[in-house]
Parts: sequence; C-alpha cells; structure tokens
Amino acid sequence: MSVPGMRRAAVGLAALAATALGTVAVNPSQAEAEATPAHVKLLAINDFHGNLEPPTGSSGSIDGKFAGGAEYLATQLAKLRGTTEEEQDRTVTVAAGDLIGASPLLSAAFHDEPTIEEMNLAGLDFASVGNHEFDEGAAELLRMQNGGCHPVDGCADGTPFKGAKFQYLSANAFTTATGQPLLPPYGIKRVDGVKVGFIGMTLEGTPEIVSQQGVAGLTFADEAETANKYARILQAQGVQTIVVLLHEGGVQTGGIDINRCDGFAGPIVDIANRMDPSIDVIVSGHTHQAYKCNINGKLVTSASSFGRLVTDINLEVDRKTGDVLTAKANNVVVTRDVAKDPESTELINRYKTVLGPVADKVVGETTEGITRTPEVLLGTAPCDYKVVKGSCGESQLGNLIADAQLAATDDEQGAVAAFMNPGGVRADLDAGPVTYGEAFSVQPFANNLVTLDLTGAQLYCLLEQQFVAGPVLLPSSTVHYVVDLAGTAGPATDPCAGSRIVRGSLTIGGTAVSADATYRITVNNFLSGGGDGFNVLKGGTNPVTGMIDLDAFVAYLTEKSPVSAPTLDRIRTTAEVAAA
Repeated sequence: MSVPGMRRAAVGLAALAATALGTVAVNPSQAEAEATPAHVKLLAINDFHGNLEPPTGSSGSIDGKFAGGAEYLATQLAKLRGTTEEEQDRTVTVAAGDLIGASPLLSAAFHDEPTIEEMNLAGLDFASVGNHEFDEGAAELLRMQNGGCHPVDGCADGTPFKGAKFQYLSANAFTTATGQPLLPPYGIKRVDGVKVGFIGMTLEGTPEIVSQQGVAGLTFADEAETANKYARILQAQGVQTIVVLLHEGGVQTGGIDINRCDGFAGPIVDIANRMDPSIDVIVSGHTHQAYKCNINGKLVTSASSFGRLVTDINLEVDRKTGDVLTAKANNVVVTRDVAKDPESTELINRYKTVLGPVADKVVGETTEGITRTPEVLLGTAPCDYKVVKGSCGESQLGNLIADAQLAATDDEQGAVAAFMNPGGVRADLDAGPVTYGEAFSVQPFANNLVTLDLTGAQLYCLLEQQFVAGPVLLPSSTVHYVVDLAGTAGPATDPCAGSRIVRGSLTIGGTAVSADATYRITVNNFLSGGGDGFNVLKGGTNPVTGMIDLDAFVAYLTEKSPVSAPTLDRIRTTAEVAAA
C-alpha cells in the first residue's frame, strides 16, 4: 500500500474514533478557517451636531485641510467600507453622541429630523446618546428614535418623519420612576462570524450641562461601573469583543496630531482605567478633540467634531475565543475633494427649499472675523475647561454676546451686567454680512434671558465657581476683575471659599462691587437653573424672564453694525496688572 493510502486510512480510523467518542471531525479547510482571525472594521464619528452643510470658519478645517459636510462624509464612509460585499459586511458604523443638538439652522429648524435622516442615508448602525441628545427632553429623544411628527410643529417639511434606522444606546441614562434605561443599553452584531457587543452611554455629568427641563425624570449613572455591568451581561451571552461608545473624552495637551495621544488628560483617562479588561475599544467624544490612545490596554479614539474626521478602526478577533488579537485605528480627514453623495445632496436641497429665504436674510455686518476661540487663562495650551477647570478665559464672540444680552435687558430689566457661558457659543462669525442662519449657528439653543438680583458676595462666589465648575464665564463690557493664578480654587463642597479672584478688583460700570449691595445681572435660563455647576445663580432673587438669546443677539447686530471684535481686557491676571 502506498504511503498516501496509509495516510488516508489513518485519517479514516481517527474520524471513526472521534465519532465513537462523541466529537466531530474537522476537515483541514475548516480548521484553517477557524485559525484565521475574524476581521471587524468600525467606522466612528462623534459630535456631528447637525452639520449637514460644510462647517465654516475655524470649525471648517482640520489637520490643515478643509473638511466636513454630510455630502462628503457619506462618500468617505462608503469609500472606507470597501467595494466588495464581504468588506461591507465586516463593517459597523458607530457614533459617540451629540449627533443632534447645538445644530445649524438647516437642521435645528426641523428639530434635527434632517440629521437623523442623513445618518440613515450614511449607514449608521449604533449611536450612544450624548448630552445634547437631551436638549429637548426624553420624549423628543424617543421621537428621534421611533419617528412621528413633532407634537407642536408637526412635520414641518410636509413629509412623515420615520425616525432613526440606527439604534440609539443609553446604558447609563435611566427613567427615574422605573429604574430602566431610557433606550437599549447595548446592541450585538455578528461580524465575520464573531459577536461584537456595543455599549452606549453619555457622561454621568449630563444633568449639569443640560437644562433641567431636558433631563427631567432621568437619572444618570457612573460610566465605568455601567460599562462593567453590561460587559458582564454581554460575556454571559458569549460576546467577548466589546466596544463602548461613550460621550465623554479628553484632550491632547502636548500636541495637535490627530493620530497621537500627546500629554493626554481628561475624564476619559480615569474612566478607562476603571473599566473591566474585557472591554477592548472605547469610541469617545464630547471634547471635540482628535486623538488615538492606548489606555489600560484599551484602544481609545475620538474623531473631533462636525463630521470632519472618521476614525477607521480595524480589529482582528480570535474566532474560537472571541478575544481581540489586534486593534488599530486611524483618524481620516473628511476632505471635500471627493464626489458629493447624491442622496445627501437631495436631502440638503429639499430642506433648504422648505426653509426658504429666512436663513439668508442679512441681519448685520462685522468689520472683521469674530472668533469664539478663548484666550488661555491658566497657562495650559491649548486651554480646555473640560480638562482643566478655569483654563480658558475670554473670547471675542462670547464678550460680544454678553454685550448683546446686557443691551437687551438694561432698560426694562435694569441689568448692569451680563454673563455668557462659553459652551453656548457654537460657531465663529466671518467678516462681512451676517445672515440669520449664521447668527443662529452661533446661538442655536433658544434660551431665554433671565435677569435677577445677586449680592456682591454672590457675584464673587459666582466667579470663584468658575475654577471649580469648569468654564470661565464671558462678561459684558461693564465687568472687570483680576485673577490671581497663585490663588487656590475652593473645594467642591464650598467653591466660594476659593481665593482666585482678587478681592476688591471686581467692578461693574467702573465702581467696585460691595459684598452687601445688590446688582441686577442677566444670564440665560440654562445658567440661572444652575447649569455648568453655577449653583449660586439659583439663589438669585426677583428673576424676570426676557427674550430669546438669539433674538437679543440679532437685534444687537442689526443696531450696532458694523460690529468689531471686542478687546479681551475684561479679565486680567495679577501678572498682567503688575506689568501694566
């Protein structure tokens, strides 16, 4: 008998023996297939904020290239998925929150229905909720998922709204009354023969940065504890490849390379360190930064904001164990030198037609570009108050908005000063004519102005809270004060005890503020409700609710045009004072 014949006989005997023992023989081709890792591609975005049209100003470029716009994003996503059915079947498209909210007029005028429809066209599979998904409350978020006309405005474009084809995930946002997640906490998708689990959630601090109406009836849980809980649940279902879509992030403090992790800091670091080793990838967001990190053995990514980047993540997964063998990522710029996706173009044109001439109406003029980019206050570069509390100071556009809010309330409400939160300033103004649509992009939240009484002591406390809560408020031109960088921030339990604000330096209208005197101050209703951690404002008395902040801004632009960028001299440091 030949040697090959003997080999075939041996194989046959082995197969019979295996059958007798209750096992199944594996042919060589099957064994080879099992030995080959599964390939999983994730395409990730975050913080899109309804930017259907290409963003402008400083928000319209990244990594030295003009970037963004839904027509180009859809094309780039299709390109990254590949041309073959096999490649496309291996790809899952995900988002880490804030797809909607703080959107330009084209999306916001229709309650962000156009953005949801665009994400459907772009092939999104899963999205975590972000803080801005709660801007209009839980019921509106559920409408985004399930569809249906707006309860007040109806279907403004005249067509039914069918809701998201993708699945929103909210593992750590619970309905307080029931203790149940508002939306599914996780999803599972089989990719190239292996199960991949996706856990989606927003930052635990969402109630501090969303209006109280937006989070009414909801409770938010710790990010790491929630992720670990659902990781165990996924593992019990045989899922070993686990991806967290988390609307929380960090920032590079040592560089700006979109594919590095230089001097990385921020809340995501502690969260990732506390997450279970079974979690392989964290797709993050919220800080509008670009980075690619390895934290505690986990790949951690972010694709900046406004659809300017796509994070291309490639995983090799052991088919037998489901464990991730390799995880690689690359942030890809969504350049505008590719063909526009025709379906996206049709959607944008349809909504632009319905919107009519409102967006293009000129409401004012600027003599120069006016930016929302803040000056560095605490010596960190680039500044980011979400990472270093109080690190960012004044901005030209923030000061201009504060001036507009004071002008809207000084006569009828008797206001002597106004303060604006930097998170509410969403876009720059270019030089030249300003349209209503551009003004809306700057202030898209439709917050009411609230004028209230604060004592001088409360005002000093308000300014000290800046170094505990996070953002430095943007003051009207009537306000001046000095910051001592050598001073200390108060404890979270008593921020008023800080010593960053030089006592006696705070003036309103050129007069020193007295601790016992009362002053009429204007803020928006987000701040007056304690937003961004400014709880002292909730202690204000005699509140009067006024006009919408956007209306005040538009009126100011119209009256004062042409408008120039305000000088950044309302907040000074002790070093600046000494050098003067």
